[in-house]
Amino acid sequence: MKPLSSFKPQAVFSDIDGTLLTSEHVVSPLTSSAIHTLTDQGVLFTISSARSPSGIRPIIKKNDFHCCTIAFSGALILDEDQNILYEKGISISDASKIIDVIEKKCPHVTWNVFTSEDWIVKDRADPHVIHEETIVETTSIERSLQSLSDTLMVDKILCMCDSEYMSPSETLLRKYFPELSIARSSDSLLEIMAGGINKAEAVKYLCDLRKIPLTSTIAFGDNYNDCEMLKQAEFSYAMASAADDIKKNALYVTDSVEKILRGELL
Repeated sequence: MKPLSSFKPQAVFSDIDGTLLTSEHVVSPLTSSAIHTLTDQGVLFTISSARSPSGIRPIIKKNDFHCCTIAFSGALILDEDQNILYEKGISISDASKIIDVIEKKCPHVTWNVFTSEDWIVKDRADPHVIHEETIVETTSIERSLQSLSDTLMVDKILCMCDSEYMSPSETLLRKYFPELSIARSSDSLLEIMAGGINKAEAVKYLCDLRKIPLTSTIAFGDNYNDCEMLKQAEFSYAMASAADDIKKNALYVTDSVEKILRGELL
């Protein structure tokens, strides 16, 4: 096991749900203080999430973070001032094909389409959509995909379903669209992005841009879409709530991000 006591990180990457946030979906005062201490010391702190920018900004604003953002599991990267550094999405026509398969082959799945700024759904009254709106503190728009301009880019398609439908839905969509990046972000959420998109590639892109070696990075995560990032970072922590096959991708397993930040990084 690598020694951490003398390690001085230049960049820290953290997932949001199940990692940065408490079970009440807030950043604890202790965690917020620790992150401010890191950034005051010149460490690049980056939120790395499957969420959209609009679902991440309330966290940044409430905690007065000065940080970069990896959104849509790496399909969109923003700097500290919310300027786009990188974006790779799916065309409207290709997204329409994916939605068509979901509606015909996965009847228990609720689809969501995300552009860089908008969250588009078929039915805002869907219980899955209502629940997600409450968690991410942003509002979806009820529209058809055909109403969108062909010039727009779809950064992510999110599939929502009850946990018992997750595995068969994931298997089917991987079969139909092997060229795309597909990963779970929870037991009820499946993310679909353009091919080659994952958090690890986003970490590498941002570190290359800021001239930070990957050997000077730490990552925190708790779900399947964090696995590549956990393997990429020099030091990595999986949360105790993570499944065992996620934990094996990290160097360490921790009870809470608050404990790690308080006890080992400061």
